[in-house]
Amino acid sequence: MARKSKSKPATRRAASDERSERERIIDAFMALLAEKSIEQIGFAEIAKGAGVSLSDLRGAFGSTFAILAAFVKQIDRAVLAGDDADMAEEPPRERLFDVLMRRIELLAPHKAAVRSLMRSAVRNPGLAVALQGMALRSQQWMLTAADIGAAGPRGFVRAQGLALLFASVLRTWVDDDDPGLARTMAALDRALARGQRWSGLLDELCRIPAFA
Repeated sequence: MARKSKSKPATRRAASDERSERERIIDAFMALLAEKSIEQIGFAEIAKGAGVSLSDLRGAFGSTFAILAAFVKQIDRAVLAGDDADMAEEPPRERLFDVLMRRIELLAPHKAAVRSLMRSAVRNPGLAVALQGMALRSQQWMLTAADIGAAGPRGFVRAQGLALLFASVLRTWVDDDDPGLARTMAALDRALARGQRWSGLLDELCRIPAFA
């Protein structure tokens, strides 16, 4: 009996060790972000939650914002890895809707953390600007995943507009408790409709050249 009682914790440790050190740090940070604002999160509690030393934490990341950026990159990669070949023949707006809903589904386990971050951004203009830059880079990848041009001036403007539209959708999503996400999908559909009209108008007014 004594051996069996000891083997269970060992199994749990082995399972947890399947995550890389960086993944454990990111997970610990996101768990803390779900409970408190990003400004209140300290390095010591991240290290403790991840089961790493402060030295290892410093070797992996230089700041809490760097950990957040790594999380966003993790989400980007997961969205890109889930490419749906069946959507290839759909209109651009439908492809983008599918991509952004995949992103929302991947964010679902971290809804409390996203809500916390959004609240901090309202109070902290510097954080809001930094988050906008991060969102811009992500949305360039989301446009690319939907096979919509994201290069050059036109692509930059598209990504900037999409980042703002997606942020507005997230404000609906954080309070949407419906498992089917009806309100979120409706908000996303409306946002993409606005973006489609705005993008078309901008192209007509400015005639921004597309790069080959």
